[in-house]
Amino acid sequence: MIIHSYLTTFGRYLMLMGRTFSVPERFRMFWKQYVKEMEQLGVNSIGIVLLISFFIGAVICIQMKLNIESPWMPRWVAGFTTREIMLLEFSSSIMCLILAGKVGSNIASELGTMRVTQQIDALDIMGINSASYLILPKILGMLTIMPFLVIFSSAMGIGGAYGTAFIGHIMTPDDLTLGLQHDFIPWFLWMSIIKSQFFAFIISSVPAYYGYTVEGGSVNVGKASTDAVVSSSMLILFSDVFLTQLLS
Repeated sequence: MIIHSYLTTFGRYLMLMGRTFSVPERFRMFWKQYVKEMEQLGVNSIGIVLLISFFIGAVICIQMKLNIESPWMPRWVAGFTTREIMLLEFSSSIMCLILAGKVGSNIASELGTMRVTQQIDALDIMGINSASYLILPKILGMLTIMPFLVIFSSAMGIGGAYGTAFIGHIMTPDDLTLGLQHDFIPWFLWMSIIKSQFFAFIISSVPAYYGYTVEGGSVNVGKASTDAVVSSSMLILFSDVFLTQLLS
């Protein structure tokens, strides 16, 4: 029964995505929605991304310096490991998990409220493809803004590491700079951006499905928001394993 339920949900999700990825009926309205969703889902999330990345970069640098460095290791190892952790995992995977809670619940609750107040039904009655009109701008907006969030997160994490070097005096800025520049592989940045694109699609499409298909009242909208965040987080974690193995 559980497998049947999962397969049914997956089938309904694919059918909804089939309706979503259709040619917009009015490109002017679609463009306005697209820009609005980029601002609401991406630009409004820059603050929390920068704040969390700064402190995580600082904490990683401190931990690496105090717990990994030894007389047998180079002095730049803390900067090297901070850069690798920020690029390979935090700025793409962990940051997307955080955004799944913020953005995912927002999308699910918005569409769920529109469903229970029959606004989506009104769009369908008027002959509008409600799935494409409501969901497609959210998906494309999130896919567009996510690479910038990844770059901002990585840069701010490195800024947090420099903050510990200048303020905390746990290591010299020269040693940190040497570690950040040591054996840099540009592909790691591209790999982080590619992974974030898959995660951005999950963050935007899965909560949209839960919100769009909700049934009942306000209690069910809250439950759909919770299910959307949990499902998105699990899918991000599972896909992170396969994408890391595939792209490495």
